[in-house]
Amino acid sequence: MVSASNQRSRAATARATTATQGDWLRWAKPLAFAASLYPLARLVLFGFTGNLGANPIEFITRSTGLWTLVFLCITLTVSPARRLTGVNELLRLRRMFGLFAFFYVMLHFATYVWLDQWFDPMSIGKDIVKRPFITVGFAAFVCLIPLAVTSTRAMVRRLGRNWARLHKLIYLIAVLAILHFWWMKAGKNDLLLPQIYGTIVIALLGVRLLWWVKRRYAAR
Repeated sequence: MVSASNQRSRAATARATTATQGDWLRWAKPLAFAASLYPLARLVLFGFTGNLGANPIEFITRSTGLWTLVFLCITLTVSPARRLTGVNELLRLRRMFGLFAFFYVMLHFATYVWLDQWFDPMSIGKDIVKRPFITVGFAAFVCLIPLAVTSTRAMVRRLGRNWARLHKLIYLIAVLAILHFWWMKAGKNDLLLPQIYGTIVIALLGVRLLWWVKRRYAAR
């Protein structure tokens, strides 16, 4: 009788915890979505008020590129945050942040192709081949496409275990994004931001490496 009572008590506690997390997500997700639109709203506001600087194309390109990196870092932060806090509902925000990373990289790429290169395929191709920071940036963009395409629940079910394997590409994408940012800034000897974001990415990937080593050790 006591055991059955304890089991019912634990089950009730688990249901209450799940309900609380669900309540938290109901207001957190819309707020996170609205906050994720801030960079776009800022660009639109600056455009209408003439505050994009002396070189608007460069301002838009740099801004969308930086926010792509920010959302990549946020996406990589979700899993460690979930493990540290025990709030599994955080994982339901990860897809949204990942899609916002893709949204801003699309704006970044569109600005480059349209406003910078004026849809000139020859010029774009030469740029990708001759300039290393463009090469790795383009590679990161291409790698993000399958992750965005397979982000739906239907694709998760269809791919099964292969979905998790495919989405590990985000680690490579983060490294390529840092290289793109670093090499772009190195030409102007302005490495403060690349160093900051590089440190963040190394820390986030390092935590995952430690977890992997720990699992391998435990399996032995």
